[in-house]
Amino acid sequence: MRVAVLTISDRAARGEREDLSGPRLQEMIRARGWEVAAVGLVSDEPDEIAAHLKVWADQDMADVVLTTGGTGFSPRDQTPEATRSILDRLAPGLAEAMRAASLRKTPHAMLSRGVAGIRARTLIVNLPGSPRAAAENLEVILPVLPHAVALLRESPDAEQGHSPPGSIRQV
Repeated sequence: MRVAVLTISDRAARGEREDLSGPRLQEMIRARGWEVAAVGLVSDEPDEIAAHLKVWADQDMADVVLTTGGTGFSPRDQTPEATRSILDRLAPGLAEAMRAASLRKTPHAMLSRGVAGIRARTLIVNLPGSPRAAAENLEVILPVLPHAVALLRESPDAEQGHSPPGSIRQV
């Protein structure tokens, strides 16, 4: 599986702070045996964010694009809006699952505005900006990413994962 990581941070883009979240996500991706297909770092400018996401999806550079940063309440946090502006379809269950799991750790999870969705055949998921929160949220959705990609790519075996073994499917 090919995964791209886009860090969104004004301070990191200006060189005032080291990006720790992007490298942490890349480490987790490689640990699964997946390819880090592209890496980027942009400021909290919606047009820049949207442009990166569009290029990566439209040029089929990655099966999954993970963003980190810009999902909070700060006036500059506009990652969800930039992401939504280029999506074909939403995938709300991923964002809901991440927030639900995070709520078990901190009430601040309610403040996360991250979204997930699909553009063409690429899944795009917004993760928080802190390295710990980004890693924890990615951990929640890691188990379903291969199946999600198989469905998006219309893999012949993708539909087999929907029914429990031994169950009868009605047609």
